[in-house]
Amino acid sequence: MAKEHYIAGIDIGTHSVRVVQVKLEPETEPAVVGAVSVPAAGLRRGVVVDLDEAVTSISSALEKVERMTGVPVTGALVSVGGAHMACLTSRGVIAVSKADGEVTEADIVRVIDAAQAVSIPSNREVLHVIPKTFVLDGQEGIKDPLGMTGVRLEVETTIVHGSSPLIKNMQRVCSQAGLQVDELVVGPLAAATAVLSRKQKELGVVLVDIGAGTTSIAVYEENTLLHTAVLPLGGLHITNDLAIGLRTSIDTAERVKILYGHANPDSVDKHVTIDLSKLDESETEQVDRREVVEIIEARLGEIFEYVNKELKLINRDGKLPAGVVLVGGTANLPGIAEYAKSALRLPAGRGQLQGLRTIIDRVDDPSFAVVCGLVLWSSAFATASAGGFGSSARRLLENPNMLKLKRWFKSFLP
Repeated sequence: MAKEHYIAGIDIGTHSVRVVQVKLEPETEPAVVGAVSVPAAGLRRGVVVDLDEAVTSISSALEKVERMTGVPVTGALVSVGGAHMACLTSRGVIAVSKADGEVTEADIVRVIDAAQAVSIPSNREVLHVIPKTFVLDGQEGIKDPLGMTGVRLEVETTIVHGSSPLIKNMQRVCSQAGLQVDELVVGPLAAATAVLSRKQKELGVVLVDIGAGTTSIAVYEENTLLHTAVLPLGGLHITNDLAIGLRTSIDTAERVKILYGHANPDSVDKHVTIDLSKLDESETEQVDRREVVEIIEARLGEIFEYVNKELKLINRDGKLPAGVVLVGGTANLPGIAEYAKSALRLPAGRGQLQGLRTIIDRVDDPSFAVVCGLVLWSSAFATASAGGFGSSARRLLENPNMLKLKRWFKSFLP
């Protein structure tokens, strides 16, 4: 009987720590066997600000998922975010190694390695090197050069990098919680793996992940990553605005947002009031729902203005045929898809989970997009290690993290 293989992903956010554990089975999609979410502490805007509190949150999440599945979590893919994340374009060039000029998997690995030889500050760390397009003896626009013939192979890549100290803090927190970090994956790239189809990535699409402390974006076109960024605004800023505007506690403001929030003031009856005493016994005020929605709309406007600025940087504002895909907890806000459609002048909708089998309802929530994307990203490793590398070049190009797996196998060769 084949040994059962389990994979875990952990999304450590400002508001929540989420863990998903999946079981890999031959010839079928990975099956979710456990999914938990616990309140987070010790993080702000995607970075660690209190080691002890963050360790406690992660340990609590791991304990809950292990009780649910009966399978210990020793290692996992972990999301990384924060406004320190950035990307740049880099090129690599090599000579094809075989005498007959046939491009091999080893050549693809070498040319992508060569693209990493780019000058970034010493306090920055490269997390992903993602191929965009290859050039073989001057022929441009090649997506997969494997098996082609030529002498000079070039690649244009997108390099995603972040602050080394902040990344090391995330790794230290996980280590102190007893968790081995198998891989760090930038949040929006993981979410894109879970909710974007190949067709959307081919046509041109922007994924917008509105978390609690930050909003992350990933822009794809011609089935490759064009741009990614993490913006310093999120759903918690909406809650803070409501707490100030309504002169109430953060907890009450959060409940008001969830129960009565909307993205469009015009869709709300002007005469509807909210009795805050029903949400918090210490409150006595009644507030207009319209006022609540106007506060929400003002902050949403700022968030989507930031998103549009990032699209303008790469000349894609209003120019992505597959539009906007919304994930993150704030994607549950009624009317937000219509708001995004108007603000960004693009089609918009909420992301739907793809590629996982599950009977756990919470996994279908857009707030679980990142953590589900982590286990899907990881499942490519298990597939490759089980099936060998005979046909792995295409998986390598679609999931560049395969590079690290290939190097790991090479380290055992004489």
